[in-house]
Amino acid sequence: MPQGDNAVIRPFRDDDRDWLVERHGTLYARDEGFDESFAPLVARILDEFVAGHDPQRERGWIVESDGRRLGSIFCVALDETTAKLRLFLLEPDARGKGLGARLLMTCMGFARSAGYTSMVLWTHESHRAACKLYRAHGWRLTDSKPVHSFGVDLIEQSWSIRL
Repeated sequence: MPQGDNAVIRPFRDDDRDWLVERHGTLYARDEGFDESFAPLVARILDEFVAGHDPQRERGWIVESDGRRLGSIFCVALDETTAKLRLFLLEPDARGKGLGARLLMTCMGFARSAGYTSMVLWTHESHRAACKLYRAHGWRLTDSKPVHSFGVDLIEQSWSIRL
């Protein structure tokens, strides 16, 4: 069982890509019923990040404990003043230990220091713990609508925050 106090947040490396694709695909299929179209989307997002991100304005992080990867978060440019939070994931046994808050604060702190004045994210209503975390850190729900994505019916949400 990973402990939150000995976990470290480090920069994303290219060799994290396959792990992130697999964990997103596995966890979302198991927990949300997502079909096989989800993992390729994660792979495309990561491939685009690896191939062309601006390291001054876009970064990814991995949280790990004793060499075991436990989660991720990414900050990418939406436009000149707005950052987009992406690929926020925590392994189920790493949840409830403060690691999600640490990742979120790392991402938001970077966005501020990179000169963004706001951030946005897209998620699903079923991610209740993540939504609670966003709200606790000042994010506002800006849109909510039913969609059919990845083979399931979902309530898609958009959130934003002024930095």
